[in-house]
Amino acid sequence: MILTQKTQSGSESGQPCLCFQKSPFSRLVVKTYMDMDQDSEEEKQQYLALALHLASEFFLRNPNKDVRLLVACCLADIFRIYAPEAPYTSHDKLKEIFLFITRQLKGLEDTKSPQFNRYFYLLENLAWVKSYNICFELEDCNEIFIQLFKTLFSVINNSHNQKVQMHMLDLMSSIIMEGDGVTQELLDTILINLIPAHKNLNKQAYDLAKTLLKRTVQTIETCIASFFNQVLVMGKSSVSDLSEHVFDLIQELFAIDPLLLVSVMPQLEFKLKSNDGEERLAVVKLLAKLFGAKDSELATQNRPLWQCFLGRFNDIHVPVRLECVKFASHCLMNHPDLAKDLTDFLKVRSHDPEEAIRHDVIVTIINAGKKDLNLVNDQLLGFVRERMLDKRWRVRKEAMMGLAQLYKKYCLHHEAGKESALKISWIKDKLLHIYYQNSIDDKLLVEKIFAQYMVPHSLETEEKMKCLYYLYACLDTNAVKALNEMWKCQNMLRGLARELLDLHKLPTSEANTTAMFGKLMTIAKNLPDPGKAQDFMKKFNQVLGEDEKLRLQLEQLISPTCSCKQAEQCVREITRKLTFPKQPTNPFLEMVKFLLERIAPVHIDSEAISALVKLLNKSIEGTADDEDEGVTPDTAIRAGLELLKVLSFTHPTAFHSAETYESLLQCLKMEDDKVAEAAIQIFRNTGQKIETELPQIRSTLIPILHQKAKRGTPHQAKQAVHCIHAIFHNKEVQLAQIFEPLSRSLNADVPEQLITPLVSLGHISMLAPDQFASPMKAIVANFIVKDLLMNDRVSILMWCSALSIYECLWETKMAIKLLVRWLLGMKNNLSKSANSTLRLLSAMLVSEGDLTEQKKISKSDMSRLRLAAGSAIMKLAQEPCYHDIITPEQFQLCGLVINDECYQVRQIFAQKLHVALVKLLLPLEYMAVFALCAKDPVKERRAHARQCLLKNISVRREYIKQNPMAHEKLLSLLPEYVVPYMIHLLAHDPDLTKPQDLEQLRDVKECLWFMLEVLMTKNENNSHSFLRKMVENIKQTKDAQAPDDPKANEKLYILCDVALFVIANKSTSCHLDSPKDPVLPSKFFTPPDKDFINDKEYLSPEAKIVLQTGKIQQTGVLGAVNKPLTVTARRPYIKTPTSDTVSNASTNSQPSSPATNKSRFVLIRIYLLFIHCDVEETAQPSGKKRAAPASDGTENSVSSNPSAGSQPPANKPRRGRPPKNAAGVATPDKEAGATTGGGAGRGRKRAAPAQDPATAASADSISGKTPKQQKEAEPKRAAPQRQIDLQR
Repeated sequence: MILTQKTQSGSESGQPCLCFQKSPFSRLVVKTYMDMDQDSEEEKQQYLALALHLASEFFLRNPNKDVRLLVACCLADIFRIYAPEAPYTSHDKLKEIFLFITRQLKGLEDTKSPQFNRYFYLLENLAWVKSYNICFELEDCNEIFIQLFKTLFSVINNSHNQKVQMHMLDLMSSIIMEGDGVTQELLDTILINLIPAHKNLNKQAYDLAKTLLKRTVQTIETCIASFFNQVLVMGKSSVSDLSEHVFDLIQELFAIDPLLLVSVMPQLEFKLKSNDGEERLAVVKLLAKLFGAKDSELATQNRPLWQCFLGRFNDIHVPVRLECVKFASHCLMNHPDLAKDLTDFLKVRSHDPEEAIRHDVIVTIINAGKKDLNLVNDQLLGFVRERMLDKRWRVRKEAMMGLAQLYKKYCLHHEAGKESALKISWIKDKLLHIYYQNSIDDKLLVEKIFAQYMVPHSLETEEKMKCLYYLYACLDTNAVKALNEMWKCQNMLRGLARELLDLHKLPTSEANTTAMFGKLMTIAKNLPDPGKAQDFMKKFNQVLGEDEKLRLQLEQLISPTCSCKQAEQCVREITRKLTFPKQPTNPFLEMVKFLLERIAPVHIDSEAISALVKLLNKSIEGTADDEDEGVTPDTAIRAGLELLKVLSFTHPTAFHSAETYESLLQCLKMEDDKVAEAAIQIFRNTGQKIETELPQIRSTLIPILHQKAKRGTPHQAKQAVHCIHAIFHNKEVQLAQIFEPLSRSLNADVPEQLITPLVSLGHISMLAPDQFASPMKAIVANFIVKDLLMNDRVSILMWCSALSIYECLWETKMAIKLLVRWLLGMKNNLSKSANSTLRLLSAMLVSEGDLTEQKKISKSDMSRLRLAAGSAIMKLAQEPCYHDIITPEQFQLCGLVINDECYQVRQIFAQKLHVALVKLLLPLEYMAVFALCAKDPVKERRAHARQCLLKNISVRREYIKQNPMAHEKLLSLLPEYVVPYMIHLLAHDPDLTKPQDLEQLRDVKECLWFMLEVLMTKNENNSHSFLRKMVENIKQTKDAQAPDDPKANEKLYILCDVALFVIANKSTSCHLDSPKDPVLPSKFFTPPDKDFINDKEYLSPEAKIVLQTGKIQQTGVLGAVNKPLTVTARRPYIKTPTSDTVSNASTNSQPSSPATNKSRFVLIRIYLLFIHCDVEETAQPSGKKRAAPASDGTENSVSSNPSAGSQPPANKPRRGRPPKNAAGVATPDKEAGATTGGGAGRGRKRAAPAQDPATAASADSISGKTPKQQKEAEPKRAAPQRQIDLQR
């Protein structure tokens, strides 16, 4: 009462707050209520009036905050004391009181305030008593709760201790858990603190809301589900201001407790199927975070949602697919168990039409692999491997760089053990395989990867060479070839740079400027974007001409004696000189850097070679870590020598040291033939100064080389002879010391000791023709031709082992090669030996490899000899003096080898032909041979031939562009000039027996188009009209091979009409005027006769339809019945049983047959020609032409004039393409074992020559017998013998 009176008096005096604040009665009132408990009924009644008075407007709206604080504390105690019934009965009064108390809680914000303890007491009291629960009885209690929650979330900060946060949580959680529900406005008050913008502003409010939701999850989950249901499913975005942040809220709620979203997740599955792409994208982004979270189990707990999400990998909307791919990276790293589910979808996306998606698939897999290789399976790595061949450079680059990083981390640094290194051991091979691609960007990237990731140039020399040594030993064959090619290209560029610097030293002239331009253009082709590179290289050349110091730096960089450290310093100096500080980007400098990176020797120098040799010595001694590196010592030694051999081509100066040569001498004494051969080749490439500077090495090396040349393997003998010729000054003496004993010891009866001498003698005669021309001629006539080639040695050795027969045939091949090398050494035909050799080789091709025609050589061995003969003619054609004497008939025989019945013969011959043509060693006419590849039954062979054509045509056109002098030799260089040779060759194709036959015409058209398609890819300089004009000119001439043969000329004209038809149908500009008048080769075509105008149409309308459509009209039923079973002029393609394939004998021919006698006569004549060079002049008058071949293409240059009374020789079956209706195509693998098996895989069996119907019955029994007769003849065939495979 006293307090009441004082208060009233204070009020009357106008200073109520001051009185209540300063008088001891205020503290007494507060303390009184603090000490009072609920059990004091008397005191409760005694202070009831005071309690009511404290809730008056006078106190609740008091301007003094301290007064309001004391009043709020008292009111809180009043609610505690009078609980559960408050002394205030008016709902409005209760609302006013609680809003007043809520406003006072804002004082909790300042923890440094002197009144903070009072505020804390207020909060504690309210939380402990749960005073706000009284408000549940009020109709508008939600306003109070919202205000309370907002106040608490706004005042909490990082200066509050745990107790403050706990009391706040108690206060709010009691309201949520004990109420009838949470309204949307109250829920918004909580959830707004989870939005990223608010979360970043007040982290403590976020933590408070997070903890509150965890505590009240069971109660509030229903309210949350209702909110999301209205927004997501019903689309009522107006129910809350947070509707636009719904996905952010789901992510935060899921991170707080997944139970909060138990009912919400199915709603997201509905959203994933929305028609709105942007909405699907938002849901995908959300679920990606939920599924990819580190501890998330959503994928396993909600499989339907997971499967629905995976379906978005195939979404039509590109950003959705892109987001799914990005998610996969986090998923792989955080949930390896889901990798299996993701693999199939990533496979599809790795082939996505969008470049960005394919790129991100690679990034996803590589990032996961860099974190832990076990996170990515072999399939995922396989997707990255496939993308190394992507059509887009950005994707290819990412794939290659990613795999290179994995290789360096796990294979080079072994960060995850040997198992992981073994898992990705294929990376090194696949990366190097990319060097086979045509793009210069790919090649440059492979070089960069090799220098930075596979063999890092920053390593110390010993460590760097150890990496290279064992890398080379572990690479597959194709990768080794690619690496070798990479070094050769870099060495070629160094050579071009050296030549450019040499030109700078010469006086300025027009020729010098032209030569410089050619070098610069060649260099530019080996840099990215050749168009821009040309301009930059011109600018760089100008800078070189002006800056002498820059030239000196570049000269030192490409010097053979430049060390790796010096190279890095030179690159830095040149880069510094070309840097312009004011230029943010300098494409000129970048291009020069590309050039410097390619020509700088950052791996190999003298120190590096010494380190490699030491590693090789350790492998030989058995002290190296070969087994630990995953290779056997033998493999390491062989690979190490091969590596040194390749480097001896590109860095010969680095080998010049006694220590290196001593180690190589040790290798020469090893039993491994390959090791010794490689060591000899290294000496050959690097030993030019041995004789003058290292006499000790010379004295030890000479006896070893002599021994290898006499008794080593054929390859060792070849290298030994070339080594002696290359590094010794007295090579004539050394070669003579080898030649004389070998020539005396030749013995045909000991085949196993004959091969090496033949090789050595052949190479000696090629390297020193003047010294050994005379003795070699005697050896060729008396031993090579007489004892080896003409003698039926197979019959003599029939009682011997199969190995002896094989060696005998190997001798025959070596004898052929010796003849060719001898002729290549002489480089003249004064003795007419070349004519005789060509006749011998032609006879071998005509007899299908069996010169004696005794049918005692296996099919595979005959194939080897055919290949040797064809290759020999092609080798001789590379020498101009011999090319001029090769007749058209011999050229045709050589060309037909590309249609041989044996797959390996076709394969090897085509490769040799391509290599010689691409090096511009063979005349242009030999490129026409590739047209015959259209008849090859194996698709891969046709594809390879087409690639060879593309490469050869490209090389020739580029050569013409780069060499101005080449315009004077267009007849032998311009690819279009191959067409006359092709038409002439096809006109003499043995398959073309009936030129008007529709099927044969279709085959001819395929051959013509096989070549013309490549030639007509671009119409450069109106080349299409040039081709048309050329073919029209051919039609006005005659076949020089048989000018008086109407059938031969008719074939030629039909071929011309087919070619004109093809050109006209494939080009719209071929009817324009030709830029120049084509010149035809006089060797194949007669000069045009001015009185002869050939305007006849040789193609029937039906033939034109067939050529146009490629389909032959089906014959009627009666026609089919009456049609003869076989064509008289064509040998039917009949599958030969296995017993025929391996048999050395034949029941169809007798040793005394006319054909055999004919071949015998040919061989005798050839032998006589070798002994007496004037026999040819005696037998054939000078200047007289050979007899023209028959119109069926039979070659007559190897036959002599038989007696008038003799019977015509039996027609020899030639290899030709099987008919279209022949059964299935055999695989190359099956062809490897048998050369005459059935099916198209065997290749062409040239068609038999045309024969008279009267004599058709006496032809080869294979073409004459019916299937029934053949079946009856089977038991009569010889027993099969073991066939030696061509690849043995």
